[in-house]
Amino acid sequence: MQQSVTASRLAMMVALALPGPAFADEGDLARLRAEMAALRAQYETRLAELEREVEALAAQPSATAPAPAPAPMGGARPAGASAFNPEVSLVLNGRYRHAEALEEPGITGFVKGGHGHEGEAHGDARRGFLLDESELVLAANVDHLFRGQLNLALVDETVEVEEAWIQTLALGHGATAKAGRFLSGIGYANGQHPHAWDFADPALMYVALFGEHGSYAQDGLQLSWVAPLEQWVEMGIELGRGSAFPGTERDRNGLGATAAFVRTGGDVGDSSSWRAGLSWLGTRAHERESHFEDAVSEEEVAGAFSGTSRMWIVDALWKWAPDGNPAARHLTLQAEAFRRVERGDLACVEDETPACADIGMGDYRTRQWGGYVQGVYQFRRGWRAGLRFDRLSTGTIDYGAASERLERPDFSPTRTSLMLDWSPSEFSRLRLQYARDRSVEAVTDHQWTLQYVMSLGAHPAHAF
Repeated sequence: MQQSVTASRLAMMVALALPGPAFADEGDLARLRAEMAALRAQYETRLAELEREVEALAAQPSATAPAPAPAPMGGARPAGASAFNPEVSLVLNGRYRHAEALEEPGITGFVKGGHGHEGEAHGDARRGFLLDESELVLAANVDHLFRGQLNLALVDETVEVEEAWIQTLALGHGATAKAGRFLSGIGYANGQHPHAWDFADPALMYVALFGEHGSYAQDGLQLSWVAPLEQWVEMGIELGRGSAFPGTERDRNGLGATAAFVRTGGDVGDSSSWRAGLSWLGTRAHERESHFEDAVSEEEVAGAFSGTSRMWIVDALWKWAPDGNPAARHLTLQAEAFRRVERGDLACVEDETPACADIGMGDYRTRQWGGYVQGVYQFRRGWRAGLRFDRLSTGTIDYGAASERLERPDFSPTRTSLMLDWSPSEFSRLRLQYARDRSVEAVTDHQWTLQYVMSLGAHPAHAF
C-alpha cells in the first residue's frame, strides 16, 4: 500500500514539473524538485531494505514439516464391536429326486461309510422333495498374521461343524499353516463344499472312500509350501485325529491319520490352464462296523474291522476359455483315480450267523480301485452342460479263514450322469440332472434330480 501511494506522489510531481503556464513561480518549481529528490531517495532506500530481507529469507533452511504419527500395527482394529466385520454367507440347497426304492442302498463290494446327518447325506438314497443341508459361513482376517473360517451345516434339527480353522497369512517363503477342522487337501474335489460341485451328487469314488458325505475332513494341522519356481508347485502334509471314515474315533494320544499331497500346474497359451496332483492318506480303524453276506446261508454277517487303511489318489484338471475369459464360454475337463489297500483283523459282532459260529473271522485284506472322468461346458453365458462317468472295481477281497463262507462279488459299479444348469448370477443356480446308476448289483436305477443352490452374502472364493 505504501509503495502505491509513493508511486502516485511521484507521478503527480513529475506532472507538476513539466513546463506549465507562464504564471508558475520559480520558487514553487524549486520546492517541488526538492520534494521529488527526497521522495526518490526514500523510495530507493526502502527498496534496498526489501531486497535485503528477501535475500535473508532465501538463505535460511526451509521449515521441516512435523513427522506423521506412527501408523498402528498392520491389521489392528479399533476397539468396539463395529471393528469386527466378517464375510458372512448362507447357502440354501434343495432338490426333488426321483429314483428306485432300494432295500440296501450303497455300493456293492464296498464297505458303507457313515458321516451322514442323522441318516441324511449328500450321497443318500432319499426320494421326493428334500431340503439338503444349508451352509452358514463366517470368515475374516483375525489380524495381519491369521485368518479364520467357520462352516456350519444345518440339516433339520442338527447343526454340524464341517470346518472351523485358522490359517497363517505371513509365515513367508511360500509356507502356510492351517489348524483346526478342515477339508483335507488330498485329491481335487475333496476340498469342495456341495454348493461348488458341478453335479448334484459326489463322484462314486468319493462315496466309496469317505462315506455318504463324499469328502474327508481332518481335525489337526496342515502345513503347505509353494516352491519358488516359475511353474506353480505346492506340497503339503497333514497330521490329524483320523476319526472320520475310513478311520474311527479312538480315545488315545498321538496321530490317527496322516496325509500328503503334491500338485503342480500352469498356463498353456492365453486360453488354457492345467493342474495335476498326487495324494496319499493313511489312517487306522478300530472295530469299524462292516456288513457282509454269508454265501451259504445268505444271511447278513455283522463284522468289526481293526487295521490300517491306505489310499493313493491322482487327479488332473484342464480348463479352456477363449483368451482366458470364461464369461461367455469355457470348458473344464476333470479326472481322478484311486487305489485303496486295507489290512487288519475282522471280528464277528455276533456269533449267531453260521459263518461266525463255525469258523469265526480272521485276517482281512482288500485292494480296490476306481475313478471318474467328467467334462463341463458353458456354451452361453450362464448355461452349462456336463457329462460324468464313474467306474469302480471291487478288486481283491480276502477274508482269511472265512473266505469260503463270505460272499465276494465279482462286480464293477458304474454310473453315467448328465446335467444341465443355469446360473443367472454368481449367487444362484438351477440344475437338472439324469443318472443311470448301476452301483448296486443287478439294479439299474434311472435317477432324475431337480436342484437349486442359492447363496446369500459374500462367499469366500473357490480354489482353481
